[in-house]
Amino acid sequence: MCRLCDSNQGHHESNDAMSKVKSDIEIARAAKMKPIGDVLGKFNIPDDPFSFSPMGRHIAKLNFEYIDKLKEKKSNLILVTAITPTPAGEGKTTTSVGLNDGLNKIGKKSIVCLREPSLGPSFGMKGGAAGGGYAQVVPMEQINLHFTGDFHAITSAHNLLSALIDNHIYWGNKLNIDPENIVWKRVVDLNDRALRKITINLEKLKANIPRNDSFDITVASEVMAIFCLSNSTKDLEEKIGNITVAYTKDKKPVYAKDLKAHGPMTVLLKDAIRPNAVQTLENNLAIIHGGPFANIAHGCNSILATKTALKLSEYVVTEAGFGADLGAEKFLDIKCRKAGIQPSCVVLVATIRALKMHGGVEKDDLKKENTEALKKGLPNLERHIENIKKFGLEVVVAINHFITDTEKEVKIIEEHCSKLGVKVSLCTHWSDGGNGTKDLANNVVELCKKSDKSKFKHLYSDETPILEKIEKIAKEIYKAKGIEVDDKTKEQVKKIEQAGFGRFPVCIAKTQYSFSTDPKLKGAPSGHILSVREVRLSSGAEFVVVVCGSIMTMPGLPRVPAADNIKLNKKGEIEGLF
Repeated sequence: MCRLCDSNQGHHESNDAMSKVKSDIEIARAAKMKPIGDVLGKFNIPDDPFSFSPMGRHIAKLNFEYIDKLKEKKSNLILVTAITPTPAGEGKTTTSVGLNDGLNKIGKKSIVCLREPSLGPSFGMKGGAAGGGYAQVVPMEQINLHFTGDFHAITSAHNLLSALIDNHIYWGNKLNIDPENIVWKRVVDLNDRALRKITINLEKLKANIPRNDSFDITVASEVMAIFCLSNSTKDLEEKIGNITVAYTKDKKPVYAKDLKAHGPMTVLLKDAIRPNAVQTLENNLAIIHGGPFANIAHGCNSILATKTALKLSEYVVTEAGFGADLGAEKFLDIKCRKAGIQPSCVVLVATIRALKMHGGVEKDDLKKENTEALKKGLPNLERHIENIKKFGLEVVVAINHFITDTEKEVKIIEEHCSKLGVKVSLCTHWSDGGNGTKDLANNVVELCKKSDKSKFKHLYSDETPILEKIEKIAKEIYKAKGIEVDDKTKEQVKKIEQAGFGRFPVCIAKTQYSFSTDPKLKGAPSGHILSVREVRLSSGAEFVVVVCGSIMTMPGLPRVPAADNIKLNKKGEIEGLF
């Protein structure tokens, strides 16, 4: 896809003639990659089997024998988040990669930690998630497709548990599992709406009990969440064992460990749990590991990847999915709480195009200068800045520059942020790589120097009751008037708290396109009601999922999916992947 047209990433004026602008995949294919051992060598990681296992020439799995011996060091964690997403695109991954390259350009040792792309979006609407332009991680094609097989391992582990549940019932059901009260679904790493509701056990065998079941997408799996929130293989196995899979006929919980599922599931994940090392186009180290969605899960790469990077470098750049109201809030209230880490500063990515959409402009009219619409869209940016500061963190705004942006529009954002006491960096990493984010890198370094980690705070405490946690997020982050919870959901919450899980953080599943549960409400709506549809206990991942609005845990494909344009050409090269 030409980045001078519509896209999910930013684009900028190229040094080449306009007609010669290359697609992401063309840029990635032309990259001069270094052997992964050379990239790891920049961080004094020995090129030996003890330290890492090559997965081809340009990808490696880091080994626990090496990771476990690394010592803690004083490092700066930089969280990259964004304004509320629009079809115009924001470009968090592109900016994360660009910032990492920019930090290395100004002489800092930096690593970028990202989530792994899911096949669902890659063949659906969003496309790949390896950055764009000259701010990409490579090898792009492998990363966006099967990569190192981590997602397949997670899918298999999840579905093994599903199979063990039904097999246990088939062979006599000693645990007295109620087939009508099995809460463990199946998963597949594709968008397939036909699997949202299914009926299983239709084969006419004596012990078969037909029942309704359903599929989620793999990135919504609790196994994925556990995978990303585990601090070690032992921790992974323990958390898997604590997964609630069903309830007995007398309403008692049944855990994965009751089925002896935690052992074999961990075996399936033993290689996947090791972080993956690749490189940027500028041969800087990138660790890509895990990938829960941010609208239906917690939206961050693995704790293991982040902690490993913090032990290796001065600066670690990581992203949290979708807008700051989802990704950043969950990163700060869930991941940081579980990992015992905190950012030194936050980068808030914005595009002038997206802000104009929040100001009421249709997508087809975004190329025209429209300062009034931009001003109307600024409250969205301001709300996210305000929210980040509630956690005791400082923020810098990164304008992901498009060629259609005008100087007047850029100046409006700069002046507005100046009034708020927030620095702004105009970033051209899409066309200029690390050179296009030097100003952002310098601003980040300055904020890190001033960082007072004693000021960092979570939005709520562990002891806060679950409904109060939900209400706190609704009022403080979404600016809702309150929450709406029916009696059935209140009873679910009561049972979760009575079972001893009331200290868990909450993971709100809602649309990414608005502060509210209505994706059509752009800008910075307030005074709305957050309607809670249901709550789901993730006793293994140790959080409570709060489903709001009409959010789907199994997305469908669009009318014209990205898959329509993906194929192999006569040279055996992939076309259409972006």
